Amino acid sequence: MSQKALDLRRSIQIVRRRRILVGIVVALGILGGVAYTVVKPVMFTSTALIALTPPVSTAQPTTTTSGTDPYTATQEVVAGSNQVLVGALPDVRPAMSLIELRQDVQVASPVTDIISVSAKGKNAADAEATANAVAGSYILYVSSSHSAVGRVQAQLLEPATNATRPKPIERMIEFALLGGVAGALIGIIVALAIDRNDRRLRERDEIAKSIGIPVLASVPVAHPSAAAGWIRLFESYNPTATNAWQLRTALQQLGMARPGFGRPVRARNGSSSHDAGLASMYQGGRFSLTVLSLSSDPGALALGPQLAVFAASQEIPTLLVIGPQQDAAATATLRTACAAPPSEASIHHGLLRVTASEKGSVDTHPDAALVVVVAVVDGRAPKLPDLMRTNATVIGVSAGAATAEQLARAAVTAAADGQEITGILVADPEPTDQTTGRIPKLAGPGRRTLPNGLRGIVTEIKR
Repeated sequence: MSQKALDLRRSIQIVRRRRILVGIVVALGILGGVAYTVVKPVMFTSTALIALTPPVSTAQPTTTTSGTDPYTATQEVVAGSNQVLVGALPDVRPAMSLIELRQDVQVASPVTDIISVSAKGKNAADAEATANAVAGSYILYVSSSHSAVGRVQAQLLEPATNATRPKPIERMIEFALLGGVAGALIGIIVALAIDRNDRRLRERDEIAKSIGIPVLASVPVAHPSAAAGWIRLFESYNPTATNAWQLRTALQQLGMARPGFGRPVRARNGSSSHDAGLASMYQGGRFSLTVLSLSSDPGALALGPQLAVFAASQEIPTLLVIGPQQDAAATATLRTACAAPPSEASIHHGLLRVTASEKGSVDTHPDAALVVVVAVVDGRAPKLPDLMRTNATVIGVSAGAATAEQLARAAVTAAADGQEITGILVADPEPTDQTTGRIPKLAGPGRRTLPNGLRGIVTEIKR
């Protein structure tokens, strides 16, 4: 039972995730139902009634399983036989074949000794003429000596008049609803089939387990498409309390959320290190971080800038560096935004600096306690460009944007370059994801977080 409940819950999550696809298929189903009512317009129906005189020997007729007596049931069969329908063909409207006539005519028995002949037509006159033609052909046939069931006394009780049809709008709504239901079922099946073959990682635990690295934080990200969007992010990014706590947790896991981190060290005479010309000295030292993402995942590109802006909002002097990239097009608009002069209206004015560099070595500015380097590599064949060495490296990835193989390639490439992956930042996490991705557990902030124990910022270009 628990396994079935889990499968149902996962199926619902898949449908919610692919709700746009399901919605499109539902819309197509509704349009298909409406189109069907246009191509196959509702037909008029008219009915003629025929009264039968049962033979004298039938005093107390028995009934069949359909509710009619055997005599009346036999006459229903005769009324719908080829002999009767062929005899009616000359008088039906419009002219049609025997097969078409059989499709438009229905014979039934509302009560014992009464036969009804209903016919369809595109207009009321055609439906009435066809029903009366079949009724007249039946009466003529059973009254003749050629009748296969002997002579039968039958007369027209009520001719076909006043043909009716359902209202077109009602029929259109009915078929639209049927098409929508069919489209929903097809859309759900297609969504489940697509997701079954989709190897992209969506949950935090899946992402963490794929390369054995914990998720440090997961936050929604901006998706700027132009330089102006990046500039607005630099100047006014203000995360919600929940997202701010996620980013603060990431800084803490990396060892940067200690009380006083980023504050200038005061000299013995009481003046700050800035006054003493020692701007490079900060409480907790200086820290540098590389945020590595894939060129096929544009959403993850915003993780580095958002983390830098948040650090600046915590009064940590921060420098955001857009270094040389394996795919220059992936960061083109971001690099353009870095060239814009800082705005006086920025809420982080003076604490956040942004720069773009074509070389591995960059002027890290003496006032920066934290340097965030943005790096983008190709997920299929990742290769790190010449980057400045940093204390730590994290992988940024959007939920549902990368496979385990792509993340593993990026991690192996970074490790081969001497930059071990410390953690993972997840962009735009799934709303239904209840996992944490916090495995394995990181060392506490009081311990050394990196095996090489690097301190400060090294700006040499790798060889």
